[in-house]
Amino acid sequence: MTARRTRPAAQPTSTTPRLSYLVFRLERRIRAHLDDALARHGVTTTEYMALSELRTRDGVSSAELARIAFVTPQAMNLVIRDLERRRLIRRDPHPDGGRVLCARLTPEGVSVLEKCDGSLDDIESGMLARIDDATRATLADGLTVCARALRPDAY
Repeated sequence: MTARRTRPAAQPTSTTPRLSYLVFRLERRIRAHLDDALARHGVTTTEYMALSELRTRDGVSSAELARIAFVTPQAMNLVIRDLERRRLIRRDPHPDGGRVLCARLTPEGVSVLEKCDGSLDDIESGMLARIDDATRATLADGLTVCARALRPDAY
């Protein structure tokens, strides 16, 4: 007796783009708009990601921020140094000691982040203008499930 094979997930037809391609294309378009909008506030997308993460997780190390932002620790160190030089963040010694420094938003950093958030709100409003609230919630849930499936340790 042979084992039954399960059918693979339906593949897109030649006229239907792959879902992963559509996600990639959307990400690239969002990134282009975001890069332009953030530049008006003097912030790069990587800096915005770091500042946003510090809003939700105060006291994160540069290494943790690098993993979240998909950049090397060396690249994130440069970002952190620049944000600190501009007084958008401060770094304090880790409570457990050692060489690790924990980054925290300053009031100036919060102010810049709020301006950047407004720009992202505008981008998302345009992108989602023709999508109803129920579909938005379904989209957010579906994208979260997909992201967790590919990196369960990050959630």
